[in-house]
Amino acid sequence: MKHNKVALGLIFCLFFLWAISSNLLPTMIRQLMKTCELNTFEASFTESAYWLAYFVCPIPIAMFMRRYSYRVGIITGLLIAAMGGLLFFPAAMIKSYGVYLCIFFIIATGMCFLETAANPYVTVLGDASTAPRRLNLAQSFNGLGAFISAMFLSKLVLSGNDFTRDTLPADYTGGWDAYIQTETDSMKLPYLLLALALILVALILMWVKLPKVGDEEQAAKGKLIDFSALKKPHLCWGVIAQFFYNGGQTAVNSLFLVYCCTYAGIDEDTATTFFGLYMLAFLVGRWIGTLLMGRFKPEHMLTIYALANVVLCVVIMMFGGYIGLYAMLAVSFFMSIIYPTQFSLAIDGLGEQTKSGSAFLVMAIVGNACVPQFTAFIMHHNAHLYQIAYIVPLICFVVCAVYGMMYRKLNPTE
Repeated sequence: MKHNKVALGLIFCLFFLWAISSNLLPTMIRQLMKTCELNTFEASFTESAYWLAYFVCPIPIAMFMRRYSYRVGIITGLLIAAMGGLLFFPAAMIKSYGVYLCIFFIIATGMCFLETAANPYVTVLGDASTAPRRLNLAQSFNGLGAFISAMFLSKLVLSGNDFTRDTLPADYTGGWDAYIQTETDSMKLPYLLLALALILVALILMWVKLPKVGDEEQAAKGKLIDFSALKKPHLCWGVIAQFFYNGGQTAVNSLFLVYCCTYAGIDEDTATTFFGLYMLAFLVGRWIGTLLMGRFKPEHMLTIYALANVVLCVVIMMFGGYIGLYAMLAVSFFMSIIYPTQFSLAIDGLGEQTKSGSAFLVMAIVGNACVPQFTAFIMHHNAHLYQIAYIVPLICFVVCAVYGMMYRKLNPTE
């Protein structure tokens, strides 16, 4: 039991760290629009490069961890992601959008190791009946990382200056090249801090042994990846629900600062403060959701939270502006429990197929690589009615609500 608590503590650190990485993306989208002179749609491919790794890598990663262990997979992921963070230093000299996209893919590959390992590891490291609640608790550390990334690290990157070649003051020291270099250099510090933290946790895990659980005891037996797991309806539909949820969440997250600065006319400093409050709502939602899950069935909470977001997306579409902005804060609160709840429900009772099921669920994060781009495309081409783009996340939340309502029929043994 003591070993389990130490292991859970270390795994909670991983949830915190990959939240820092993924929730820096909205800030980077805003910053790359300046440094690489991109429009909203072009900059949205930052998300595509990052989340594409979650589609390409999970199956090889699951095979790797089945051959070795969760621990080896986690250490490997930490070191790969750290290497990606350090690559921001040479990238600041090259200043190519293509180079940045490659770096985001490398960082995401490392983080994909962590997610493929950590989510199922938390669910099996203890009583199966409390797995959804335990995963929501772990994901609350993800919410803490998201809050710190949005409220504090974003301010290290975004200077508040938003010049173009035509609006740059004539007396700006060094001219356009100096301005771009300053804005580019501001992206290095957060990733240096992230890389150092990743390396530190990797070093700790090199001498702290994690307890082996269920499916690891059979690591040398069976298939490296088991596609037959998808025959289980609650997993198959869980993968579909995760695809839509991830796409919807990231569409709202990634365009938050763009919505504020480009369409709602809010300055960068105020926008980053709102972004911090947005992620704080997400963190509070995780804490409250974890407490409520001790009294209510997770599938019922999933349904209610998803339907609440459907209503809030309607509000955003109708009003836009500051009303839409405040509605987004509430959307963040109600998104908080959906990912971990769907994940734990989907892998319930998989046994030795847990790693395979986890790989398929992590692959569903590829929704982040296409749904936000479709949302950004609609927003960019309807600037006079930009809020209509939020019909895309609305549809995504409808799918999540349907999964919650159908879950008892999909998994009658639950």
